[in-house]
Amino acid sequence: MHTKDFAGRMAPLGPFEAEPRLGVAVSGGADSMALVLLAQEWAAVRGGAVLALTVDHGLRAEAASEARQVGAWLRAHGIAHRILRWQGAKPKTGIQEAARDARYGLLTERCRKEGILHLLLAHHREDQAETFLFRLARGSGLHGLAGMAPLSERADLRLLRPLLEVPRAELRSVLDARGQAWIEDPSNEDRAFARVRLRALLPTLAQEGLTAERLQETTGRMAVLRADLEEGTAALLAEQAILYPEGYARLGKKGFLAASPAWAHTALAQLLRVVGGGVHGPRRERLERLAAALGQTRFRSRTLGGCRVLADGEHFLFCREMRKEAAQPILPGTAFHWDGRFAVEVAGAKAGSARAKQASALRLCRLGPKGWAEIAAAAPKLRETRLPAAVRPTLPALWDRQGVVLVPHLGFCRAGGGRSAAALLKRLDFRPLQPLAGPAFAVV
Repeated sequence: MHTKDFAGRMAPLGPFEAEPRLGVAVSGGADSMALVLLAQEWAAVRGGAVLALTVDHGLRAEAASEARQVGAWLRAHGIAHRILRWQGAKPKTGIQEAARDARYGLLTERCRKEGILHLLLAHHREDQAETFLFRLARGSGLHGLAGMAPLSERADLRLLRPLLEVPRAELRSVLDARGQAWIEDPSNEDRAFARVRLRALLPTLAQEGLTAERLQETTGRMAVLRADLEEGTAALLAEQAILYPEGYARLGKKGFLAASPAWAHTALAQLLRVVGGGVHGPRRERLERLAAALGQTRFRSRTLGGCRVLADGEHFLFCREMRKEAAQPILPGTAFHWDGRFAVEVAGAKAGSARAKQASALRLCRLGPKGWAEIAAAAPKLRETRLPAAVRPTLPALWDRQGVVLVPHLGFCRAGGGRSAAALLKRLDFRPLQPLAGPAFAVV
């Protein structure tokens, strides 16, 4: 593949700024190393540049040194490089899924801080084929079988996959032509993971005609159908759904129950992701069970995808499920996503200052039933709030050792510190990780 070929693959993913600055996720493997070199050449012609981002998951002893090696290789090509580390405890099960979610979170946050609007990912033809087989084995419907999109819109970022139609071997030839080495990740050969086992099946399947190219053609046809489905779903949500700044939603019963099952199920999945704070929706079987329950005249309440769904007059009410979670420290000058729903930005403070000392005593977590009882006793007029009772305990609140200090969405400030705590929060906005209904699935 030459720079001209790569430019042809980037063209349908635009538009780009006049001097594009691209983020590129680089693991050090052959695929991502080829991508970052091609992207740098593409950007340089347009007066732009690339920032390579490597995530050290901390799951292998060699990961840190490999990340440094990637940085050394890229510096030789004049490419800026940053290492992002996944800190904290790691789960004992579902490690690949957790690592993927952590990786996307770190990459997205770094791009936001750098003002980067486009993040390039190195998924290629065989990756797309593996994704199709993996989702087929899990019983995915149209949404999953459409595979990975060449372009995905996020709140602050566009994810671009310009290599989805390119075979793995062609990417390795890019590196061979430039004399560039790469790193082989041993986890890619670990048959404990389903994706690795499916990858090993591809040569056998190809003998029966199920080549990676044929599987990619299938995902392409599914993608066209998914795009049509998402356009209809967006129209349904625009007419029937209401999102509230406190992080909950209502869905009109009559319109929802009258919609086609395909539109209704997709709309339901979107609402669960947005209000539940997740990136991935629930499995199809569980979604279908919930949809069937919503059609029952005696429906009261169900939970799924981190949400509670309740009957609410002529609507269904979607609110966050109450679960135990770790409190989030309030560190001056930081920005983060809380609960998968709220964008938080904390004002800066000099070390040792009164503001910094106050911030060190604060934690962000849900209000909870105990917190609601506390603030309602301190300010009885809060009981007149329009917020549904199920929503109140799910609200973000600042706490210290004495109790609740601040609940912005209720206008509650505790006497003797609440207003100064409010000054620390520059931003606390309902901003889900994914929009309720954005552009339809990209087909290029």
